This record gives sequence, structure tokens and C-alpha cells, in this order.
Amino acid sequence: MKRLPALVVALVTVVAATGAIALGVGLANRGDDTRMRMVPGMSPVMGSSAVEGEADYLAEMVAHHREAVAAARELARSERSQMRSFGRSVVRTQSAQIEQMTSWLNEWYPRASTEVDYQPMMRDLSNLSGDRLDLTFLQDMIGHHMVAVMLSRHLLWRGTDHHEVAQLASAISSDQHAEIVQMRRWLAGWFDDDWRPWHG
Repeated sequence: MKRLPALVVALVTVVAATGAIALGVGLANRGDDTRMRMVPGMSPVMGSSAVEGEADYLAEMVAHHREAVAAARELARSERSQMRSFGRSVVRTQSAQIEQMTSWLNEWYPRASTEVDYQPMMRDLSNLSGDRLDLTFLQDMIGHHMVAVMLSRHLLWRGTDHHEVAQLASAISSDQHAEIVQMRRWLAGWFDDDWRPWHG
């Protein structure tokens, strides 16, 4: 997949055209507990990426969803029933979407490369528990969802080749935006953390 060097420019255009939520993504500083909250395309962790068309979007979103599913499975150990339920919902919804997107790629783009230069956005949750597990998941998944929303709106702005993909992108955008709102409420209520897309 081709990479664009200026994702920020493209996404700012999309946000202006579609009324997308404020740009921003919470990324982990893997060296310690300090979090870098940066605009996509400016992070050394995420790097630059943007969808250049339908096939690119599907391949990118499959990789993106797979990371979310793996992280959400860790919530089975959460002490909060809301988080366990949320984790199951993410796993169920995004696993089904992965299967659907993979099927479309095989059917419509059998000769296209589905390899993407995906850089992880979530910290390792496997050794975390209690409040630390929930807090870290929420901090990272908000930014993770924001990228999915922005990429989906970017695709809708560019246009799709298949109506089914437009419907999926619209669903991902609206559903994950609603989940961002819920996760921010949990952060504020449980941890007094007022998540902002840009700190510093």
C-alpha cells in the first residue's frame, strides 16, 4: 500500500468537509507512563498513513480492527462489568467486520496487495489488572477509535466503489464516535481524567 507523507493535511481537509470530531489521538509513550497525545501523522509511534481508496481502506481497517480486538479481549479480566461488556461488544462487532472486509478484499481485489505498514497504537495490556488495566485501555482506545473514525470519513469524502463499503465506513464512523463519548465519560467518572486530543 502506498503511504502519504502528510496525513494531517488530508485529514484536516476531511474534517472541514465532513464535520468530523476534533483531530487527535492518545498514544502511549512506551518507555513509561507518560502519554503523548498528538495529532495523527506527527507521532513517531504511528507514522504516516492515509487511505487512498476502497481497497486501501479495507486493508488498513482490517489491521486496525485486529489490534482493537486483541486489546478488547484483555478486558475479560476487568473488575468492572461495564468494561467486560464493552470488551465483548468490541470483539463481537469488529471480528464480524474483519471477516466481512476480508471477504470483500478477496472477492473484489484478489490481485491487490493487502499488506499494510501498520504500527501498533495500543500498549501491552497483558500484565495489567484492576484500575491500571481499565485506565490504560480507555486512554489508548479513544485515540485508536479516533483514527478509525477519521479514516472512515476520509474514505466517505473520497467516495467508494461499492455501496456496501460506504455503509460499513458510515457505521464505523458513527458507532465508534459514540463509543469515544462513552469512554471519555468513564475516564472522567472513574479516574478524573479529562482526555484531550492535544496535551503539551
